[in-house]
Amino acid sequence: MTTETTLAESFDGRRFTYRLPRESSIGPGDFVTIGVTFPGTAEHPGDALVMGQVLTRATKAGDAVGHGRVLGELRPDGAVVGSGGDPFTSHDLAPAGAGVLEALQARERATLRIGELHHSRGNVDALLQPHRFNRHTFLCGQSGSGKTYALGVLLEQLLIDTDLPMVILDPNSDFVRIGELLESASPDDAARLRELDVRVLRNDGDHHPVTARLTAMEAASQAAVLQLDPLTDRGEYNTFLRMLENATGPGDLAGAVGAAAAGHRSIAAEGMLNPHSIPSALRATGEPDALRLAQRVENLGILDWDVWAGVGQSVSEVLDEGPRAVVVDLGSLHTHEEQLAVSLALLDDLWAGRAERKPRLVVIDEAHNVVSAEPATQLQRLTTERVIQIAAEGRKFGLWLLLSTQRPSKIHPNVLSQCDNVIVMRMSSPADLAELESVYGFAPPELLAATPFFRQGEALVAGGFVPAPAIIQMGARRTVEGGSDVPVPMPGGRVPARPAAARRP
Repeated sequence: MTTETTLAESFDGRRFTYRLPRESSIGPGDFVTIGVTFPGTAEHPGDALVMGQVLTRATKAGDAVGHGRVLGELRPDGAVVGSGGDPFTSHDLAPAGAGVLEALQARERATLRIGELHHSRGNVDALLQPHRFNRHTFLCGQSGSGKTYALGVLLEQLLIDTDLPMVILDPNSDFVRIGELLESASPDDAARLRELDVRVLRNDGDHHPVTARLTAMEAASQAAVLQLDPLTDRGEYNTFLRMLENATGPGDLAGAVGAAAAGHRSIAAEGMLNPHSIPSALRATGEPDALRLAQRVENLGILDWDVWAGVGQSVSEVLDEGPRAVVVDLGSLHTHEEQLAVSLALLDDLWAGRAERKPRLVVIDEAHNVVSAEPATQLQRLTTERVIQIAAEGRKFGLWLLLSTQRPSKIHPNVLSQCDNVIVMRMSSPADLAELESVYGFAPPELLAATPFFRQGEALVAGGFVPAPAIIQMGARRTVEGGSDVPVPMPGGRVPARPAAARRP
């Protein structure tokens, strides 16, 4: 657009201000090209085309005004290169064409397709940079925004376009059918997904169960499962520590709890505690604190949980076999405590093996259940602290988080602040939007302000894994969605059709 009103100026070659006729449709998030004439130099022989992105728009003196950032310069061969940082003044600013956007994505090695860009002239794929998933990623969206569906699209594309191993903590059984292909999947995508070793762990009698080893957990984690506080329950806690020391120390393990346990089944076998023999062995000691600890174990019913591995494989042992993806169906467990125990055991094992530097994406759906902003129990606190540790230090060891939840305020702030990639779907809460703006300075405020008006499947993507912040429409799933909304029963059994804009992408 070249008019007397049009003006784009930059004093540093990195940012620009603009003025346009008020009727112009260009607004926040749009990509533009700016025709510039630089002084003749080796780097800038004269005329050039600068690519930018508009970040704000307001009305002043009857014109549209705002500012944006420079993304690069467009070469004659169509490639986008870094800006030279030279100031400019121009009367030529226009919407960027599809080819310019594709050139920007090519420069940034963005190849992972998750949908389509909204701010484009012509159909342009929304592409992420797969190599930048070596940073932590946060996805949020209120109920009905399409968050779980979008997470499925993202996981499928990572399975197709990378070799990154992943483990998915799935509290609502939404991804248990990720190995079942839809007929609409392309032949190439279907062939790629079929060849992958994707395992679903589920306590339903038909799959490998979701289990952990109580005896292999760290002492503090075991104490948290037993709801033992080192000060309030100091007698029982001390008995518990001595039990662990005796059971895992050198020498004969047959009388691990003490001589009074002689004649009873050992609480240890092959260097590990046998959890089901703990109460009887504790009672055999005759010690008051040991008796109280035995009562605690029985009253809590911990040994009756279905999550203890026994002779089978734990979740961590399944991961050790090297499958490409493991879905841990936490939703198949009976209690939240069991879900936390399995999650903590897995996270502890991943952290303990960090020195191996094996890349792994740790996906936690409905992450507030695992890494709460306000943990209430010792088990919740330990699980939250482990995720905080992985968020702060895990990146250099190849442990990368992908967290999904409805509200950022539900997630511990020390985890949120470590995420370099963000996907925001429909969010109506002013408090949540303010928190996102304060934590993620790389997400343009005017684009965040648009999220309350998003349709289902629309998302703002920003951060290190995208060439520039953008509003996109998520693409279609290739595999079957495990969970979906329950429709309202209607007369005659009919199901009302959703409006086209609200249907699944």
